[in-house]
Amino acid sequence: MLILGFYTTGRGCDVALTRDSEIVARCQDTAERGQDVTLPMLTRSIWTDAGIRLQDIDRIAVVTGPGSFTGIRLGVAFARGLALALDKPCLGVTSLEASLPLGQQGSAMVLLPAKRRPPQPTYWVQRFRSGHATGAPEECPLTVLQAELAAHPHLLFGDAASLPAEAAHLQIHPSEPSASAAAIFSADLDPDLHPPRPTYARAPDAAPPA
Repeated sequence: MLILGFYTTGRGCDVALTRDSEIVARCQDTAERGQDVTLPMLTRSIWTDAGIRLQDIDRIAVVTGPGSFTGIRLGVAFARGLALALDKPCLGVTSLEASLPLGQQGSAMVLLPAKRRPPQPTYWVQRFRSGHATGAPEECPLTVLQAELAAHPHLLFGDAASLPAEAAHLQIHPSEPSASAAAIFSADLDPDLHPPRPTYARAPDAAPPA
């Protein structure tokens, strides 16, 4: 299966083409501005470098967040528009799903920093059992996360560098989301059960004027 993947919810843009869990081509740009211009350019480079036509792809996968609010909306809108034009299925994959190693077995949690203001660090967390999500992503304070792990041990994957000194005892396997991981993860998913909808995990910080 030939799958085109998009990841725009972090820094810059990441576009990848995969076939049967193998990366065929990948293009990245780390610039944090101008994603609306960069994403179409990277997409064109992908199919040119791979020597395929866009009509040859079987499905499109897009990382739906949580992450950058602007990046989420851009990636989802672009992927949905392209899928509509090509009449191909489009699937949404969360940032946490796109961070889970292929073939993971047993109980696992993926955590990524939620960029919440101090003093209480929070993380986006999603729980898995043998590669399948058992719930939606949520924002979790570090203290709550530590208590849950003490009561119910899980394999941990995600951003180890973001853990503060008081959580150094947590053994976390470094992992991060990518366009290629999203494409590979989506290969066995049902498009009807994984629509490309934004995943925010918390309400926006901004409030309307009084």
